[in-house]
Amino acid sequence: MDLSTPVILGIVEGLTEFLPVSSTGHLILATKLLGYDAAKWEVFNIVIQLGAILAVVVAYWRTFWRVIVGLAGGDPAAWRFTRNVVVAFIPAAVIGLALHKKIEALLGNATVVAWALIVGGIGILLVERFARRSRIDGVSEMPLPTTIGIGFIQCLAMIPGMSRSGATIMGALSLGVDRKTAAEFSFFLAIPTMLGATTVELFKNRHELAAPGAVGLGTIGIGFLVAFVVALAVIKGFVAIVSKRGFAPFAWYRIVAGAIALVWLAQG
Repeated sequence: MDLSTPVILGIVEGLTEFLPVSSTGHLILATKLLGYDAAKWEVFNIVIQLGAILAVVVAYWRTFWRVIVGLAGGDPAAWRFTRNVVVAFIPAAVIGLALHKKIEALLGNATVVAWALIVGGIGILLVERFARRSRIDGVSEMPLPTTIGIGFIQCLAMIPGMSRSGATIMGALSLGVDRKTAAEFSFFLAIPTMLGATTVELFKNRHELAAPGAVGLGTIGIGFLVAFVVALAVIKGFVAIVSKRGFAPFAWYRIVAGAIALVWLAQG
C-alpha cells in the first residue's frame, strides 16, 4: 500500500478537525480531488478521528486531571465543567441518531461541501462583526442556557462542510463567550461528540474492516498517528492565533476554498 494516501488523509484530518473549516468536508474534497475510492476509505476516515481526540486529551491533560480530582472532591467548578460538556453533547447525540440516514446521504456530495464552506465562512464574518461583547470567561462559568444553545447550534455541523468546531465556536461567541473559552470548549465538546459518532460508525461498518480489499489496520494506524501529531500541533497554535487575530482568516479561507471547489467541480 502506498503510504502517501494514509499520510495525506491523516494530515488533512489533523489540520482541519479543530479549525473552523470542516475536517469532514476537507476529507470529502481530498477524496474527490485525488481520485480515492470513497467507500474503501470510509472506515479509515472514521477511525483516524480518534487520533485527533487523543490529541485533545494529551494537550489538556492537566485540565482533565483537575476536573477528575475536583469531581471526587465535590468542587462546584468541576461539576459545572462536566455538566456543560455533557449537556452540550446531548442535542447532537439525539438529532444525529434521528437524522442519521439523511446525514449519511450528504457525505459523498462535494458540491454541498463547497457551498457549506462558503456559507459558513460568511457566517463567521457576521458573527465576528456583530456578536455581543464577551462576558463569559471559562468553561465552568458558562450558564446552562448558554450551554444548551451551543449544543443545538453544533447540530448545524451535520451538514458536511459546515464544521463542528466552527458551529460550536461561533455559537459560543454569539452567546457571549470569549474567544479563548469558545475555542477550548469546542475542543472539550469534541471528545464525547466524536467518540459517539465514531463508535456508531465503527459498529455499523464493523464487517468492512475484515472485508477483502479493505484498508488494513497498519494503514489505519499510520493515519491515526499522523492525525494525532498534526492535531496536537494545531491545538496548541490555534488558541494563540484566535486570541490575537480572531476567526476572520479562517472565514476567508473557507470562502476562497469553497469557491475554488465549485469552479473545479463544475469543470468535472
